[in-house]
This record gives sequence, C-alpha cells and structure tokens, in this order.
Amino acid sequence: MKFNDQVKLVRRNMKKNRLRVFMTILATTMGCAFLIMLASVGFGIHKSVTEEIKKQQILTEVQVNGSESKDGYKAVSKEDVEDIKKIGGVKAVVTRITSMGQLEAKLDDRKGDVMAVITNMEEEIKAGMTLDKGRLPEKENEIVIGYHFASQLLTEKELSTEAQEGETRGYTGELLNKEISFTLTTETDGEKVSKDFAFKIVGIKKEPSRDWIVDSNVYVGESLRDELIPPGSIPKDFDMPLYNEVKAYAKDMQSVQIVTEELKSKGYLVYSVTEELEQMNMFFTALKAGLIFVGTVAVLIASIGIFNTMTMAVTERTQEIGIMKAVGAQPNIIKRLFLMESAYIGIMGSAIGVAISYAISMLANKVIPIIINSTTESDGSMDFTFSYIPVSLVVIAASISIGVAIVSGLRPAMKATSINVLSALRREL
Repeated sequence: MKFNDQVKLVRRNMKKNRLRVFMTILATTMGCAFLIMLASVGFGIHKSVTEEIKKQQILTEVQVNGSESKDGYKAVSKEDVEDIKKIGGVKAVVTRITSMGQLEAKLDDRKGDVMAVITNMEEEIKAGMTLDKGRLPEKENEIVIGYHFASQLLTEKELSTEAQEGETRGYTGELLNKEISFTLTTETDGEKVSKDFAFKIVGIKKEPSRDWIVDSNVYVGESLRDELIPPGSIPKDFDMPLYNEVKAYAKDMQSVQIVTEELKSKGYLVYSVTEELEQMNMFFTALKAGLIFVGTVAVLIASIGIFNTMTMAVTERTQEIGIMKAVGAQPNIIKRLFLMESAYIGIMGSAIGVAISYAISMLANKVIPIIINSTTESDGSMDFTFSYIPVSLVVIAASISIGVAIVSGLRPAMKATSINVLSALRREL
C-alpha cells in the first residue's frame, strides 16, 4: 500500500466518528495550550528581567571595585589602571571621580547646582560615550554636559516657586558651543573658598534609557582634577579614593568572561552584567523546566482520551483489519495506519493549541498592564512582558504533545496487529 493511499485511508477512518475525534483533538489542544501558556510566563519574566538588566548596564562593561589582599581592601590606583589596560581583551578603562564642594553653573540670569565628573576623555572615546549633540572635548576648557543639564538652569523666580504640573522649567535655548561660568565653593581649613571657571560646552550626552534617571552632570578632563578637588578641601580623617568609578570595557561580548576571570585572578573585586545574567539564566532555566514539567501533566491527561479513542477505533474496525490481513497486508502497515491516526490527533491538537496560545499571550500582554494600572491608579506605561512564546517553546510543546499522542496510540496499534483473521471475518458488522 502506497503512502498516499495510507493517508487517504486514515482521513476516511477519522471522518467516521467526527464528534469523538473532535473531542479528542480538543483535549489535546487544551493540554498543549496549557503547557505553552504556563511555560510562557517563565519565558516572559526571564525576557523582561534580562532586558531590564541590559538597559541598566553596557554588556561589555566590567566594574572594578578595588582589590582584596592579605593587608585588606585597597582602592584602585593609577598603577592598577595601567595594569588593567594591559589585560588582553580590554579596549578601554574609564576612571571617574566627582568634584568636592558645591558647583554652581551660571548662564545669563539663570543658575543651578550641578556636579562635575572628572574623567579621562580619551578612554571615554574608546569606551564609546554616546552624545545626543556635538563632540567630545579636545581642549582643557571644553566640557560635555548631561542631557538634563539645561533643566537645572533656573531664574530667581523659578528657584523661589514650586514647579506646576506640565510647566517647562530651565533653559530652553541651544547650549551647544555656549560658554558657561561655574563657581566652585569648597571648605579649606574651616573657611569657605570660591573659585570661578569658564567652560565651553562642546557635547551633550544622550538621554538616559531609564525615565527616572536625571543626568545633569558636567564631564571634564582629568587635567582639572586638582582644580576641582583642591587638596586642602579633603578632610584629614577622610580616606578619599583616587577614583569613584573604575570601569573596564571589553572589546566584544566573547572577551567579557575572559577579562572578568583575569581581573579576579589578580585579586580585583569585579562585577559584570554577564555574571549576573549567567546566575539568573540558571535560575530561570530551572523555573522554565519545572513549568514545562507541570504543563506536560495536562498533556498526559489528554493522552488518556487518545488511548480510549484509538482502542475503540480498533474494536470497531476489527472486521476491516481482518480483511486487510487476509488480502496480504503486513502487520507493520496496519500498525502504521493506527499510529498515523494518533499522530494526526496530536498534530492537529498541537497546531490549534499553538495558535490559541499566541492569541492568549498577546491578549494577556495588553490586558494585564491595563488592569494593574487601573488598580494602582497609575498612568504610566508598563514595559514588562508577562507572557513570551519563543520558537523553542513551540517546538518543545509540539514535540511533547505529538510524542505523547503517538505513544498513546502504540498499544491499540499493537492490538490491531494481533487480531486473528478468522475471528475478525466471522464477526458481525
């Protein structure tokens, strides 16, 4: 019997009792859809948390927080920075420290308190500092400002009144290539000392990816460190580190793990997003495996219906099986016909279950945020994926559903091959 003939025979037999077959496919559909939707919650949370972590930190960034030795904790020194630069796979080492005292920016009739971040501009260029406008500084008196710097420049009236909802405050003109005056006030030997600076704005940083982050800093070169952090302004009992931040940037994602392990071997205390993602991936892998296991139970329950349907099909077609064996049909052909029927039920149930799962997933991602916002009286948009169905989950769920369906039909198919020809032919229709 040709394969096409086998398919036609299977389709004809499936049409004999459409209601029973439909109910069996429906049970398989529900089991497959339940498996996918349950596991999709784990995949959705994993996806959302991973994206959130990636937004907060550059993937090739490795934070260096000093080193630990027998003598105790040691802050990062200039020698350490040079040592880190020599590690294979490191393309840049950015060092930052904030200015001491109060730094006031002035432009025309506007002023505001900001913070100066002293950094190595050459390393910032290598690390890939991104700007919204302008360029990076090339001279000592050139600076880069944060995206929200303009909003800190307020008039006397704006300083004395509270901001109203929807009100635009701060400087609204173009700051690029403008010269801004600054006054740094520090306390030296118990006395307040003020010093004036004049800087030209040559670049404006891009807006932070998180809405709640306000970047109104001023980024200046390391050559002005002693000017912005006068030695006398540091309290004698205060052990101030040379840098507030030290970040090593790997050449690519493949080099991050190598750089991290090399830094650890040298005794540095480091943190990289890849380490956090690795630990998190282990947790979510276990969670998703558990959810898939629970969902598989629903598919196994549906397999009972497939077993009953195929057993009844064998019983009803006993005489037909006897005729097929009498005309020379091989037992493997008969077994294959019934396995094809059970596989058909599994395939149809899986296909419908996948379609329903995608529809429910899209609906859940739209409706759940609305419900949460209404209950919490929040107007902001919720950037969170509650349900995510990757192709891998579809393949896993479909494989389990179809596999269970075939296994469920195996016993009835074996029974069909063992039917006695004479007994089957004597049986009344």
